[in-house]
Amino acid sequence: MKSITVMKIGGNVIDNPEALKRFLREFAAVEGAKMLVHGGGKLATRLAERLELKVQMVDGRRITDKGTLDVVTMVYAGLINKQIVAGLQAVGCNAIGLSGADGNVVTARRRNPEPIDYGFVGDIERVDSELLGRLLDGGLVPVFSAIMHDGHGTLLNCNADSVASAVALGAARLAPVDLVYCFEKAGVLRDPEDERSVIPEITAESFAALKADGTISKGMIPKVENALKAVSQGVRSVTIRSSTHLANGIGTVIR
Repeated sequence: MKSITVMKIGGNVIDNPEALKRFLREFAAVEGAKMLVHGGGKLATRLAERLELKVQMVDGRRITDKGTLDVVTMVYAGLINKQIVAGLQAVGCNAIGLSGADGNVVTARRRNPEPIDYGFVGDIERVDSELLGRLLDGGLVPVFSAIMHDGHGTLLNCNADSVASAVALGAARLAPVDLVYCFEKAGVLRDPEDERSVIPEITAESFAALKADGTISKGMIPKVENALKAVSQGVRSVTIRSSTHLANGIGTVIR
């Protein structure tokens, strides 16, 4: 393999069937070895509310009790994952849907309850690069949900941006990796209401200032944090950009 592209899709794109269909068509057209990681928090939130489960978020991260874990597993590893796999198959992309437990490809540990107890939330520990290589060499396109496991029978809800970063770092042992975080905005924006206010580049130093003044907040915080971690540990490039028109080159580059 000359290179590997890892893309993460989330946000409003997953909630919009037409936008998702358009993205999957463009993703399928990306040349070379590739993998996809997806979220789906809004659908899980709606279902949890219908089941009268309390939804709790801290700094863009979901607190996952046992009832919520059941919901996100059904939504992430079930409905959304299989809809995406079926959508890719429809456009000629031979995708295979995975959680971390499948093939023991990604393991995680339950997050320390101090200072905040996130419940059944995991932090990635290991990615099986050899298995990723065998899947890619076999012509398959892995599609990862954000449901991982601890190796002892417990499923864990992981941040999809963290999963994308970890999978990209695992794949970087095989070939140079380009990681792309795709969502409904053109990139990281200085003004959330102005699509023209894309911040072209973010470094660790500028991120600290942007976080302190509130320009980067909520769910964008873990996205940028994981992008910075990825580039510092060996991923060739990280871009945060819109899910539409994947070839147009617009977005925020993390260095």
